[in-house]
Amino acid sequence: MSPETAHVRVSHVTKRFGGVTAVDDVSFEVPKGSFATLLGPSGCGKTTTLRMIAGFYDPDLGDIEIGGRRVNNLPVHRRGTAMVFQDYALFPHMTVRDNVAYGLRVAHVSGPDRTRRVDETLAFVGLGGLGDRWPNQLSGGQQQRVAVARALVIQPQVLLLDEPLSNLDAKLREQLRVEMRILQRRLGMTFVYVTHDQEEALSLSDWIAVMNAGKVEQAGAPWEIYYHPRTAFLADFVGAVNLVPAQVTNLADGTATVSFGRHRAEVRRPEASLRAGQDVRLCVRPESFTIAPEGTVASGISLPGTIVRRAFLGDTMRYWVKVDDREWIVDQPDPGGSATLDGPVSLSLRPDRVHVIAE
Repeated sequence: MSPETAHVRVSHVTKRFGGVTAVDDVSFEVPKGSFATLLGPSGCGKTTTLRMIAGFYDPDLGDIEIGGRRVNNLPVHRRGTAMVFQDYALFPHMTVRDNVAYGLRVAHVSGPDRTRRVDETLAFVGLGGLGDRWPNQLSGGQQQRVAVARALVIQPQVLLLDEPLSNLDAKLREQLRVEMRILQRRLGMTFVYVTHDQEEALSLSDWIAVMNAGKVEQAGAPWEIYYHPRTAFLADFVGAVNLVPAQVTNLADGTATVSFGRHRAEVRRPEASLRAGQDVRLCVRPESFTIAPEGTVASGISLPGTIVRRAFLGDTMRYWVKVDDREWIVDQPDPGGSATLDGPVSLSLRPDRVHVIAE
């Protein structure tokens, strides 16, 4: 990525707290104008990384650049960033208008200009008529919008968001995801968002970096993270997956023949170097299968099995199908009531839907 397109660059950054290394030699580049997400389990270092970008923590090693400018030694208010916290951190003794205006007061913005910018920002986030209310008179979703407005009103280059939807109920969280994405696109601003929620990351992001144990496991577009994970941890963390031990038996130009259980299949060869006899994992997402009654003839990889249980997930029916001595997870659009399958079935799978992870 060129310096012109990378808005935030983190280069070999390490942060320690006593004897604990929270962030370990992390490097990534966030594209300008993108909705970028740091995704990972609790304790993986994602919030620490965000706080170093914001300037709340200093890295022990490495550099952080924003807009091509090294910001390691710059205070928070001179970095061109603003942050939305998980608990929103609204001042309970201030009205919505005063909360949003706080940063402008600190920056000594004149009264008329301050009023204009606050009114414009409140209208922009859909809170135009609520400026005189107190935070405790607002719903969780409205409080979240106030926190975003307070960050946007200072006109930052980069907006940093630390799990801002985690305290909301599921339906409201889904609604605000949509609003957040629409807001980011309207602004054309670079957002860097932290979450442990895989669905949230996939639905919101242009770019995702998945972190684990203080390191970045992989960074890239959501579809790449989901369908072409480089590690078994990544495949298992981002959504439901079938991870099946296999062995490479033959290599050809662009393809690899693998054996798993009593089955053999020719699949697309990954970028990673492979050798004959190497142990690998086959990564297959549940929705990649077609499932049909036993005896159905299908193209591609065919696996006979038996449904051992199933679960209704709303728009999806999830089956657990026993093939030999292993259960495979299979997702299909719900056909409605009595049309669900049971007993012996045939699974089919296109070879290009199988991703090989080198051990």
